[in-house]
Amino acid sequence: MILANILPSNYTFSAVIKSCSELRAFNTGKIVHCHVLICGYGLDSYVQAALVSFYAKFSNLGIARQIFDKMPEKTVVAWNSMISGYEQNGFGKEAIQLFYLMQDSGVKPDSTTFVCLLSACAQLGAVGLGCWVHEYIVRNCFHVNVVLGTALINMYTRCGSVSAAREVFDSMEEKNVVAWTAMISGYGMHGHGSEAIELFSKMRGHGLRPNNVTFVALLSACAHAGLVSEGRQIYASMTEEYGLVPSVEHHVCMVDMLGRAGHLDEAYQFVKDTIPKEPHPAVFTALLGACKMHKNFDLGVEVAEHLLSIEPENPGHYVMLSNIYALAGRMDRVEKVRNIMIRNRLKKEVGYSTIDVDQKIYLFSMGDKSHPETHVIYRYLDELMSRCREAGYMPASESVMHEVEEEEREHALRYHSEKLAIAYGLLKTSPGMPIRIVKNLRMCEDCHTAIKYISIVANREITVRDRLRFHLFKDGLCSCQDYW
Repeated sequence: MILANILPSNYTFSAVIKSCSELRAFNTGKIVHCHVLICGYGLDSYVQAALVSFYAKFSNLGIARQIFDKMPEKTVVAWNSMISGYEQNGFGKEAIQLFYLMQDSGVKPDSTTFVCLLSACAQLGAVGLGCWVHEYIVRNCFHVNVVLGTALINMYTRCGSVSAAREVFDSMEEKNVVAWTAMISGYGMHGHGSEAIELFSKMRGHGLRPNNVTFVALLSACAHAGLVSEGRQIYASMTEEYGLVPSVEHHVCMVDMLGRAGHLDEAYQFVKDTIPKEPHPAVFTALLGACKMHKNFDLGVEVAEHLLSIEPENPGHYVMLSNIYALAGRMDRVEKVRNIMIRNRLKKEVGYSTIDVDQKIYLFSMGDKSHPETHVIYRYLDELMSRCREAGYMPASESVMHEVEEEEREHALRYHSEKLAIAYGLLKTSPGMPIRIVKNLRMCEDCHTAIKYISIVANREITVRDRLRFHLFKDGLCSCQDYW
C-alpha cells in the first residue's frame, strides 16, 4: 500500500498496529508509529488507543503512558488498554489508581474494564475494591459472562474468600474449562484439596475435557493438602486417560507433593526416572525446599550444589544452601556461601507485604520506615509482640542469620513486612474485622508462628497469601495445619 503511494487512514494504522501486537513484531510496530507521526495521525484517538495497547503489551509502560496522557479524548478502549497494561506487567497498584482517574473523568467502565480491574485486585489482594466492583456489576445489571465470572472467581479466591468465589461460580449460566479450573485452583490455594478433587469429578460429569492447566491446579491442590495417593492417580490419568504430555509445572507439583509428604526418596527417583533430559531448575528447587522442611541435609546439599551449577546467578539457591548448612551446624560452609554471594554481588529478592485499608493499598518491606505513621506502627508492634511473648510465643531465631547475636536476630525477625502490615491493619480497622495480607515471598517460620499468637491476643482472623498459598489464622491455629 505504501509502495503504491496510497495514504493510510486512521483505520489502516489501527489495524496494522494491532497486527504488530499479535505477531510480537515490536520493531515493525515502531516503524509504523513513525509513519503515524509523518502522516499526521499522532493525535487520532483510535490510533493512539492502538499504540497504547501495543507498547503496554511489550512492557514499554512509560511510552504507553506518554501517549495515553497526550490523548485529547480518551475512549473507554484507551483506558482499558492502559489499565490492562499495568495489570499484565505486575503494576496492580498503578492500574487501580488509573481506574480512579477514569472515574473522575466521567468515562463509564465496561465489562473489559472490570475484568482488568478485578485482575489487579486479585494481584494485590484488594478485596475492598473487588467487592465494590462486584456490587457495581450487580447494581448496573451487567451480564456476567464466562470471562467476567472467571475474573470474579479469581479475585475472590486470591483475596481469601473461597466461599464468595463458589457463589459466583454456582451462579454462572455458562461455565467453560477455564471457569472450572479457576474454581479448582482456588480450592487448592486454600488447602481444600478434597473439594478441588470433588469439583473436578463434577466437571468431568458435565462432559468438559480438562486441559494442562486444570491438572496443574489439581496436582497443586493435592500437594497443599497432602493427598499423595490421589495426586499419583491424577498424574497417571493425565497421560493415560487424556493423552496430555506433562510439562515443567506438572513435574514441579509432583515433586512438591511427594517432598512435602516426606517421600524424598520417591521424589528424587521421580526426578531421575520420569523427567526426560535435564529437569528444569524449578523441579530441583521444589525438591530442595522439601529437603529443608524435613531436614535431609545430605540430599539437600547435593540438590543445592546441582542447582548452583546450572543457575549460578540465582541468589535464592545460595540462600537456601546457606540455610541448610546452618541447620546442619556447618557454619564454616555458611560463611563460605555468603562470601560467594558478596563477591558476586548477589542479593536475595526483597520481600514486601501489602494490605488493603479503605480501598487503598499500603506496602511494607522489612524494617520499612517510609510510612508517615512509622513511629506509631512500630510502637504498637512492639506492644503486640510483648503480649504474644506473654502468651507463649518464642521467636524462631534460626530463621535469620546464624552469626549474629540472639538479641539482633529477634530484632530482625520482629520487623518483617507481614508483621508491619498486620500491625497497621489492626491499628486502622474496627475490632473484629478480618485482616488480609499479601506477601510476594514465602512466609518464614517465625512469622507463621507469631501470627498464630497475634490472632489470639488481637482476637482477629488474619489471612496471609504468600507466594505458595493461603494461611487463615484464627484462635491460634492456621488453616494450613503447619503443612506448607
